[in-house]
Amino acid sequence: MTDKEHMSSRELGLVLAQQLLDVEDLHYGLWDADLEVSLGNVALAQQRYTAMLLALLERLLAGCSEPRLLDVGCGTGHMLQRLLEQGYRVDAVNPSAHLNKLVHERLAARPATTLYETGFETLPFKQLQQHYDVLLFSESFQYIPLPDIFTQAPGLLRPGGRLVICDFFKTDAHCDGGHGDRSFSGGHVLADFYRAVDASAFRISHDEDLTARVSPNIALLDEWLTQRLHPALLSIDDYLLGAYPRLTRVLKWLARHKLARARYKYLSGHRSQAVFEKYKSYRLLVLELG
Repeated sequence: MTDKEHMSSRELGLVLAQQLLDVEDLHYGLWDADLEVSLGNVALAQQRYTAMLLALLERLLAGCSEPRLLDVGCGTGHMLQRLLEQGYRVDAVNPSAHLNKLVHERLAARPATTLYETGFETLPFKQLQQHYDVLLFSESFQYIPLPDIFTQAPGLLRPGGRLVICDFFKTDAHCDGGHGDRSFSGGHVLADFYRAVDASAFRISHDEDLTARVSPNIALLDEWLTQRLHPALLSIDDYLLGAYPRLTRVLKWLARHKLARARYKYLSGHRSQAVFEKYKSYRLLVLELG
């Protein structure tokens, strides 16, 4: 993305999350009974997520000599940095120009690591044939079309290589027209994913449902949106209507459809923990090649 190009809405959401919450990671946190669900504990919950993935990778790669990984959609580069600190050889791919600035700062002292500033679909696949032991998708799998993954991923992996996926999927309830349907965008339909795996060169060796441990993040977000952000927006709206009534009304009319979608999606109470658990399945998966 050049300086004159605009951020996509997806990239803007990631940037705002990183800036507003002041966190190093852009993924959800893992919540268990011993951890109080509060904004103050978000960083700790995210650390538990990171620790879970690092422990899994350590087990998977225990018998592998000098393993090499590709962190697909590396975000701010925090997980990438942790993997490098563990002694792994790791490259990364990330299409966000803004976030890649942070990644380059983390990689300043690690010239052996390559950051591909593009999407997964446009990697130099011919140059990277059988280059990696693991492709890691930490909440990035949802953004990549399934055909691109299952067509291109096998060529990137060495014999016995693996995909490690930690992300959410759409459940069978998707598009049922119920309360909150389509409040949460993103994610592949889980049934479609399983069918794609069955037709691919991979087999599933681990499939863990983390939905109940992840969904408290949604409760926190819903509380922040409805009890903090919404009142602040109403105050700003009152001020603008008082100070610039005509201009404000014109701008609100021009943006009425986008505002209506945003109100439904973020401020209507539809993005609740219960709705998330109905329409999304958050899973930790390991797919083995061959």
